[in-house]
Amino acid sequence: MKLNKLSYKFLYFLIIASFSQVILLKNIHSKTLDYKHGIAMHGDLKYPKNFKKFDYADENAFKGGKINRFSIGTFDNLNPYILKGVPAYQAGYLFETLMKSSFDEPFSQYGLIAEGVKVPPDRSWVAFKIRKEARFSDGSKVSAKDVKFSFEIIMSKGHPTYKTYWSQVDKAEEINENEVKFYFKGEPNPELPLIIGYQLPIFSKKDWEGKDFSKTTLVPPLGSGPYLISNVKAGRSLTLKKNQDYWGKDLNVNIGRYNFETIHYDYYRDETVALEAFKSGAYDFKQENSSKNWATAYKFGAVKEGKVKVEEIKYFRPSGMQGFAFNTRKTIFQNRNVRKALTYAFDFEWSNRNLFYNAYTRTKSFFDNSELASQNLPSNEELAILENYRGKIPDEVFTTIFSPPNTDEENGLRKNLRTARRLLKKEGWIIKDDVLINKETGEIFEFEILLRSPLFERIVLPMKRNLKKLGINVSIRTVQDDSQYIRRLEDFDYDMIVVNYGSIISPGNEQKNYWGSASADQKASPNYIGVKNPVIDEIIDKLISAKSREELVTYTKVLDRVLLFNYYLIPQFHIGHYRVAYWNKISRPQISPKYDLGFDFWWFDPEKAKNINEISSPVNDKKNKKDNSIYFLLFIFLLFIVWKIKRKTS
Repeated sequence: MKLNKLSYKFLYFLIIASFSQVILLKNIHSKTLDYKHGIAMHGDLKYPKNFKKFDYADENAFKGGKINRFSIGTFDNLNPYILKGVPAYQAGYLFETLMKSSFDEPFSQYGLIAEGVKVPPDRSWVAFKIRKEARFSDGSKVSAKDVKFSFEIIMSKGHPTYKTYWSQVDKAEEINENEVKFYFKGEPNPELPLIIGYQLPIFSKKDWEGKDFSKTTLVPPLGSGPYLISNVKAGRSLTLKKNQDYWGKDLNVNIGRYNFETIHYDYYRDETVALEAFKSGAYDFKQENSSKNWATAYKFGAVKEGKVKVEEIKYFRPSGMQGFAFNTRKTIFQNRNVRKALTYAFDFEWSNRNLFYNAYTRTKSFFDNSELASQNLPSNEELAILENYRGKIPDEVFTTIFSPPNTDEENGLRKNLRTARRLLKKEGWIIKDDVLINKETGEIFEFEILLRSPLFERIVLPMKRNLKKLGINVSIRTVQDDSQYIRRLEDFDYDMIVVNYGSIISPGNEQKNYWGSASADQKASPNYIGVKNPVIDEIIDKLISAKSREELVTYTKVLDRVLLFNYYLIPQFHIGHYRVAYWNKISRPQISPKYDLGFDFWWFDPEKAKNINEISSPVNDKKNKKDNSIYFLLFIFLLFIVWKIKRKTS
């Protein structure tokens, strides 16, 4: 059928009208959406509009006082958002974000710099309305222009992991002075609005004019947060002072928060020295990670006298995964059965009895201690997903509950080592002159375990001895220089390391950084293992785009199973509580948040401080030693007098 000129014109009119209608409807829809006080990943928000405070916040907390804290390592940079240098992460106190997360919900946020947030049902974009009262510490107003600049400068000059993490953010748009909009691309990603809300630090565009964002600095950048940096000694100490003009101190998300007037951090190169410093009263709070220290080191005088409190505070978040991580970029670790064989060389039960005072539970999931863990056989919903990958994933995923090899006290490791030898032999590794070699290439099986702290050597040395029984030569290198260790991690310059993958109650985009193929070759990414697996990539994408909490849980369990049965690391251990010790001059709220320690809600307690008559310090320790010496000499003198008297009377 032939169309005349009039018909063509009518057809063009219809097309243009249709597109105009779509654009008009889209704009109308955008404008008719209301700004909300918060946003949840799935389901409803716990806290209503105009709520007074979070349930775990104490509005009567004392404001003031000083807390001394510690950090291990060193620093040479006050911009923690770039690749260069060793950052002082405490500098994060300077910067506020658009939203603030609550610690008693799986994943919900409430307005901070942004008084409101709006998203369409498909979450293809997010818009934030900036509070008119939001200010930087110099008194200048926080505007949409600053938010847009912050996103663009981090994406162009910030740490490379942000590019992966925010890869689906298409652009930021300044709607007006107080409104900013972020557009997303690719597959639906309902987490992105929340990621932008609570992870984008807001910088002053004006403050950064003429400065190179990518360079390290020891000059505190201009922020909008509750604290200012008052003193910096590079690599040694950092002091934060309360910003008396902080604009957000009366917001509901900040009630009962940021109570200390001064926060001082001293840096220590060694955990052992840091612990002794705590005992002497050099700093006030310590979260203990060593089971040995927890069992033996917290029985000193100040604890017995009640000057130091020692507590275990239960949490309800996933415990995460700590383990010996294989760098699969190395040829010897690219075979799954080889990696599986080496898991039989770690004797957790022996370590728990002899090294850990039976304090730990063996980790069996990347999401232990939560509903996200794959601790049973796959459900029907999981099997329906897994069937799509049959032949591309290990067969055990379908039929087996993952459980790391275990031992008993009577038989020890013999059975496990026999299993390991069979697996290694199957993959072409044989024993020759007590050394494991590849029968085809003659390559010797040897590798290095890179450590950050000498405290971990006692855990690694038994593992080394067990591997030696398999003919595997293992060397241990402990790098206590923070800069050197970080550089080796960033360059993936290691064979095996001990990693600790933290986990959250609502997994999402961070999984791409941990396990995504795109991050495997990206310098400084947390994909330390070098995972490049198209199946895992696809599962992560499905997990991120989950439309409900139930769907998220299902895909997380599927991901958990596939990771575990690929034996990318050797699982170690975990506990289900925080181990904390603190000088009894600080207090905490009666209600603990479910998913975080919530230390920002603790405070200095002047009444308790009065009860600590003489807090131990290096000066006092010297005085005590001097006093003890005097008492000892006096005792000797008295004994001499008694001896003289007895001699005279005899």
